[in-house]
Amino acid sequence: MLRRLALGGPEDPRWSRPALWGVLLAAFVLYAWSLTSAGHANAYYSAAVKSGTESWKAFFFGSLDSESFITVDKPPMALWVMGLFARVLGFGTWSLMLPQVLAGVAAVAVLHATVRRAAGLPAALIAAGVLALTPITVAINRENAPDPLLVLFLVLAAWACGRAIETGRLTWLLASAGFVGCGFNTKMLQAFVVVPALALAYLVAARPDVPRRIWHLLAAGVALAVSSSWWMVVVDLIPAASRPFAGGSTDGTVWDVVIGFNGLGRILGEGGGSGGGSFGGAAGAGRLFNDIVGGQISWLLPFAVLALVAGLVLLRKRPRTDPARAALVLWGGWLAVHHVVFSFAGGVFHPYYTTALAPAIAALAGSGGVLLYGAYRRSVGWSWVLPVGVVATGAWSFVLLNRTPEWNPWLRWVVVAATAVAVAALVAARLPGRRGRGIAVASVAFTLVTALAGPGAYASATAFGGAKDSYGNALAGPSMEQGPGMRQTGGGGVRMAGGPAAALSPGLIGYLHRNRGDARWLVAVSGAQQAAGIILSTGEPVIAMGGFTGQDPAMTVAKLQDYIRNGELRHILLNASAGPRKGAISAVTAWVRQNGALVDAGEYGESPSSSTGAEQQLYRLS
Repeated sequence: MLRRLALGGPEDPRWSRPALWGVLLAAFVLYAWSLTSAGHANAYYSAAVKSGTESWKAFFFGSLDSESFITVDKPPMALWVMGLFARVLGFGTWSLMLPQVLAGVAAVAVLHATVRRAAGLPAALIAAGVLALTPITVAINRENAPDPLLVLFLVLAAWACGRAIETGRLTWLLASAGFVGCGFNTKMLQAFVVVPALALAYLVAARPDVPRRIWHLLAAGVALAVSSSWWMVVVDLIPAASRPFAGGSTDGTVWDVVIGFNGLGRILGEGGGSGGGSFGGAAGAGRLFNDIVGGQISWLLPFAVLALVAGLVLLRKRPRTDPARAALVLWGGWLAVHHVVFSFAGGVFHPYYTTALAPAIAALAGSGGVLLYGAYRRSVGWSWVLPVGVVATGAWSFVLLNRTPEWNPWLRWVVVAATAVAVAALVAARLPGRRGRGIAVASVAFTLVTALAGPGAYASATAFGGAKDSYGNALAGPSMEQGPGMRQTGGGGVRMAGGPAAALSPGLIGYLHRNRGDARWLVAVSGAQQAAGIILSTGEPVIAMGGFTGQDPAMTVAKLQDYIRNGELRHILLNASAGPRKGAISAVTAWVRQNGALVDAGEYGESPSSSTGAEQQLYRLS
């Protein structure tokens, strides 16, 4: 058993399993290197995990604070995984990051297994390597956002769908739907972007006849609905007074988050989605190739498209149920739908969302590349396609690297040289009398260098570059500020930065502790980022009145008055320099300033003229 695990089965080439272990080890190192310096990573999610370790109620709802005033603006499945690790290992950097690293490595392994069944071992190994080295994937797997677990669930869904196509068994298709449902409970509607590709591949290529295929898809639709909605239905059925406000909603329900902030708002720019294009560039067909996103995901995108089109043509005469062609339909559909959604989304769009596109690019690069190489070896008519793909990949890599010419300027010329050698070797191997194995091996080696040098360098800079993090979002290219709260690493790599823990001064914290009395919450603040910082620094529950955006109507004047009357809250901290707010938060702020007692900064050891004392205004409510 151990020998098979380490070296593979007797039918496998001796190199195949050790090579896979090498890729997985490289992935683990890239994802885990120096994570202990990451502190609490993204404070927003970290605070929710910490709160979940202190309260099972907060754990179930995915609440930001242990007293469950408001949830984070995502479903809690990723928080559950991190929370269980934290309950076993203790809350800290490794308990937050280890499940992310393991999810990333597992996604590489599952992709290898999926591609292998349809396209063989060489294709599977290439696909695993490409996914492991995708810069944005390296970045997000070093962050405690939901995306690593989402990608794992989606790749598992593709694996199960492939088994369903191969066997015609409904159970595998239901399993695929269940994995997508888990993805929904990790990051809501983004998980559904793969559904058209999975359904199309099954409808086109599965073994059963047409009526049975349609019946199976309908049954899978039911399984998808149930596995996706169960948590949302349970939460929304609980009376509002007995559950936290759903972060990101306008009415406190999870359903509103699904169709608004994390649904149509992301696509149309509604419900808080407007203005998000600044994080990933303007919406349009070229968004995935722009200066912000291109260096993180697009290195092999042109080759993947070429391989997809050529592969479908090459396999057009195979039987309908051919697994290789079915895989191209699946991964091609995955690529196409994600490209459209990410390119034209008018709402909030961050570059790290594109990590969900990486498995499709990797699978098409692996399986399509092997198909093109086979056609190149067998057919004079097809011998030009692979060299064209190599040239396109090398040229696009040069363009991406040339966007940051001050960073390792020699690298882009290495790519040019490797491209020239690869194309020369491919041409030479087709000359009469020049079909030697050595030339073929050389062409493959330099082709891989051409394809992986750029993303590999970016990935290494992400893991080993040592750049400091700032809040929020990943970008492409070195040493350029590209938007609010975003910073790149030197060398074009990215590190996903956690929100800075907006901790309070020791004097103010001491004052709040001394004057808290029996109140449930230590203090209330306007937004989630500041609340998260206080939760992480004190371990106490803190109300984030406006949620992540600062505009959630979670706190109302009537609710605040009830908290004060019942002795559940005694202090509110307002930002004196904040601009005018809207809706419920505006009304609450006005009421507090009119009815609360402003605490003199001297009472907690600060001068009103100090930066902290001037920006923060503490009000006593009772």
